[in-house]
Amino acid sequence: MRRKTAATLTAALLTAGLTPLALAAPVSAAPAEYADDFNGDGYRDLATAAPYTPVGGKTDAGAVVVTYGSANGISATHRTILTQDTAGIPGTAEQGDRFGKSLTSGDLNADGYADLVIGSVGEDIRSDVDGGSVTVVWGGKSGLSGGKGVPDPAVSAHDEYGMSVTVGDFDGDRRPDLAVGGTGSDIWIHESFTKTSGPAARHELATGLQTGNSIYGAQDLSAGDLDGDGTDDLVVTGSEASTYDDGNMIYLGSASGFTYQTFLRSGGWELATVGDLNGDGYDDVVSAAYGGDGKSLGGSVSAYLGSANGVRTQPQTTIDQDTPGVPGADEEGDWFGNALSIADVNGDGYGDLAVGALHETIGTTKIAGMVTVLRGSAAGLTATGAQSFTQNTAGVPGTAESADRFGASVRLSDLTGDGKADLSVGADGENHPSGAVFGLRGSASGVTTKNAISFGPGSLGMSTTGYLRLGQDMLG
Repeated sequence: MRRKTAATLTAALLTAGLTPLALAAPVSAAPAEYADDFNGDGYRDLATAAPYTPVGGKTDAGAVVVTYGSANGISATHRTILTQDTAGIPGTAEQGDRFGKSLTSGDLNADGYADLVIGSVGEDIRSDVDGGSVTVVWGGKSGLSGGKGVPDPAVSAHDEYGMSVTVGDFDGDRRPDLAVGGTGSDIWIHESFTKTSGPAARHELATGLQTGNSIYGAQDLSAGDLDGDGTDDLVVTGSEASTYDDGNMIYLGSASGFTYQTFLRSGGWELATVGDLNGDGYDDVVSAAYGGDGKSLGGSVSAYLGSANGVRTQPQTTIDQDTPGVPGADEEGDWFGNALSIADVNGDGYGDLAVGALHETIGTTKIAGMVTVLRGSAAGLTATGAQSFTQNTAGVPGTAESADRFGASVRLSDLTGDGKADLSVGADGENHPSGAVFGLRGSASGVTTKNAISFGPGSLGMSTTGYLRLGQDMLG
């Protein structure tokens, strides 16, 4: 693993406009193979948010459920449940904290175990109401335990610090970095983590400096290598403050800092996701627009392909539920694209896209929800071979009911280690509104309902009467 000396790292930080805080000792262990393998057993794991879980009688305090992967996938029994009252986790569970409102992961301290990053957007920081906080929970041989807060360097500059979080190697030093956003235009990059001190360095990415137009609120952050240079790039989803245009700002990472590339106007600013749809070695960007924007009534997704020069500024395709081959129909208010995830479900070398539509009406049942899986191909995203799943699909546990919101969150990741990504789905309105998690396997023919599972708070040993919203978000 390439390492920087203290002098080299300090010089690099200053050159990039960073603030060196303290230099971490060299780390001997190799980073974890998977950014979501918290116990180092070679299987990816799943983290699911229940951000409105009552803790110690405090409503909306929040919890995160981690289920560990295995040859048989995930189960409710092999789990860790985290709150701010869990021993070793910084802070205290308080009303309205919404611990778990955002999630990401990566081996931040490069010890061979992935770590979980949790945002609490409602956390009060001294007199700053809803200032927000970020916590890193450390991975280890027995799973997740212990943690460290990541302080907000600019408490008065924004609220809801931790509203968006992502992990990537933005400077090419082969150590993951943590990007954190909030309601303001500033994004903070935290680097060189250790268990004892947290991040040893940090710097601000001020979005308005590169474009002249600040982004208003980093609603979502995603990371991936869009230009194939071995260094991760940053996708910032929000709204341009001067024009009110919604979309995604693209920043290319390098050893000398970020370079602004372009702004992709999407018409919907909630989220984007990154992955290699066409198998060419460059990560691609998929963004969502929720409808009523002239593109669609109920929402659409647009794919922008990566290249040696960064992301291409014209979409390779835009798909909605009226696109031939896509199940369903483009209907007002479906929210097709409210959740996105990319991974290869059938092992053909192309990333596939899972799309949530949590407001989809099933028959006469409103807001029941649907998930659509679109295939990747040599050309990019395609509607050919698209699949859709609801709770009325044969083999999927349960029954579609009003306000279930099946598809509130989606995650494609290989939880069984067979080389094919499995589909995890959150339905945060299930059992009104305790929530539930569903798991469907990947296969050579795509996602299958064979051996599909589901579990809710009761199976996890959590309250079955509280307003938990389990499944509102998943590790992304």
